[in-house]
Amino acid sequence: MTELRNVEADLARFRLRVFIVGIAVVLCFVLLVARLVVLQVVRHEDLRAQAESNRTAVVPVVPNRGQILDRNGIVLANNYSAYTLEITPSRVEDLEKTIDALAAVVEITPRDRRRFKKLQEESRSFESLPIRTKLNDDEVARFAAQRYRFAGVELKARLFRNYPYGELASHVIGYIGRINKNEKDRLDDSEEAANYRGTEYIGKLGVEQSFEGRLHGTTGVDSVETSAGGRAVRKLSSNPSTPGDTVLLSIDIRLQKLVEDLYGDRRGALVALDPRNGEVLALVSKPTFDPNLFVDGIDYESWQTLNESIDKPLLNRALRGTYPPGSTYKPFMAMAALQTGGRSASTIIQDNGTWTFAGHQFRSHGDHGLGPVDMRAAIAKSSNVYFYSLANDLGVDAIHDFMAPLGFGQITGIDIQGESRGVLPSKAWKAGYYKRVDQQKWYAGETISLGIGQGYNAFTMLQLAQATATLANNGIKHKPQIVIGTQEALSRARVPVAGAPPQDLGFSAGNLDVVKSALVAVTTEGTSARVFAGTPYVSAGKTGTAQAVGIAAGAKYNASKMEERRRDHALYMAYAPADNPKIAVAVIVENAGFGAASAAPIARRVFDYLLLGQYPSEEDMAAMRAGQAGPPIGTPRRVADMAWPGSAP
Repeated sequence: MTELRNVEADLARFRLRVFIVGIAVVLCFVLLVARLVVLQVVRHEDLRAQAESNRTAVVPVVPNRGQILDRNGIVLANNYSAYTLEITPSRVEDLEKTIDALAAVVEITPRDRRRFKKLQEESRSFESLPIRTKLNDDEVARFAAQRYRFAGVELKARLFRNYPYGELASHVIGYIGRINKNEKDRLDDSEEAANYRGTEYIGKLGVEQSFEGRLHGTTGVDSVETSAGGRAVRKLSSNPSTPGDTVLLSIDIRLQKLVEDLYGDRRGALVALDPRNGEVLALVSKPTFDPNLFVDGIDYESWQTLNESIDKPLLNRALRGTYPPGSTYKPFMAMAALQTGGRSASTIIQDNGTWTFAGHQFRSHGDHGLGPVDMRAAIAKSSNVYFYSLANDLGVDAIHDFMAPLGFGQITGIDIQGESRGVLPSKAWKAGYYKRVDQQKWYAGETISLGIGQGYNAFTMLQLAQATATLANNGIKHKPQIVIGTQEALSRARVPVAGAPPQDLGFSAGNLDVVKSALVAVTTEGTSARVFAGTPYVSAGKTGTAQAVGIAAGAKYNASKMEERRRDHALYMAYAPADNPKIAVAVIVENAGFGAASAAPIARRVFDYLLLGQYPSEEDMAAMRAGQAGPPIGTPRRVADMAWPGSAP
């Protein structure tokens, strides 16, 4: 059977198919052209930037950290360059095997392995972490020759922080350490996040911490062309970093060293201020520590030694240690009496050795006392009975209200962090401090011990030094200041750091004369007269002895029968010259007993250094370190002739 085809119908269907295909092809070309227009015209700049970023990488350029100098230009913190061996964990197949192989090329200690493991726990896998720091030239050469064996391991040159004088003034200078997770999170949430790209270290304590922003500098960027493997091929452009500013301290590092040497192995603190402007001349806390231990990451053994030491070398005793001021509080109590009208200077109090209040007997000087004393004699001879009765007359709140403006129990506002407030007691303080209702009430008998700097009183040496400087400066109070200027990295221009405006406490000139003349009497005829005998200058001061532990009622203090750390603290506050004060000091030697025997001799050497340009003899230094010195012995040396240690290599 023959099939008849409709040629016209077949052609029509063919033409329709061709037309549809043609339309589809045209639409495809239109879409292609449209897409090309979008890519080449509309998104040209965006895609160009993406392509460029795939070809190039932006590498942060970490700035050189600024130096720290003392008031005479001596370098206390600087930087040096050294090679580090670093591993990127994400680029290493077998990390342990790689480290073992590296150990056959360069020395890798168990300490290095522990530090690397700790860093690995705190970092992301694609970050470069040091397995060895400070490689010598031989180690660098050995690794470079076998570099091909170690994928993901690189040799880098980095700057390291250096503290040339080691333990000297470490509590003031502080130290730097690797940025931990908490610090990184804080930086990421701040405006400084971009400036810390590539930075691995940050200030942790002291000036390094408080002036981190000035010391760090401004991070730069390098634009580099990279290969397919991500390695830099060539530098395309560069925006250099700006080094951190140099920070200038008010500290006299030579005076600081003298004081630290005078303490020897004894524990304590000293703060020396210029009463005219509040500049800190020395801020000593003993024992101390070596900040260089923290630069690369402190090892566990060293950290355990420092952290668990009974002597607490990491505690800044000048800033955070709080102590009863003992009899050094008496001049301020006298000033409170005069300013408030609580007692006149001529009032006579009979000191029979004890004072009784509400059936409780408060002890003074032995069994016989000092007899009749007025305010001057009470300060010069350190009568406890006089100030027991004075505290009772004034009351706790009146004492609090007078002492607070002097800085006792207050944050002084010094320009390094970590300051402790201490305790300046009042009825309101006790009510808020204790939880039990029966402990919140203030009892009249608790006021008595406040008059001699005991009881709830607990202040820092910085607070005592500030109050002493304020008294020496006729009631004009300055905020303590450690950083007095900065030096810009590029222009080398020095920019002073202005201190806070002084505060006039409004002390009467007549009242000041009474108290200050009594403090002079302490050094000429009173408790510290022996220590200051023969000085060509006149100083003013007050000895103090503060209980470290309480003594049972009726019991007598006997240092020889007590464990060393339970003995009384020795204190001394002073300024000199008495007629035109240039320095005010507060000194404590922990568990050393009488202030005139242990603390006052340190103040004497400080004054001799600053006012006379004298440095103790070797014989005198040995006696001081042993806690057996009074007035200087031997022939003092000239400060100008003393050789001072240079920077460590």
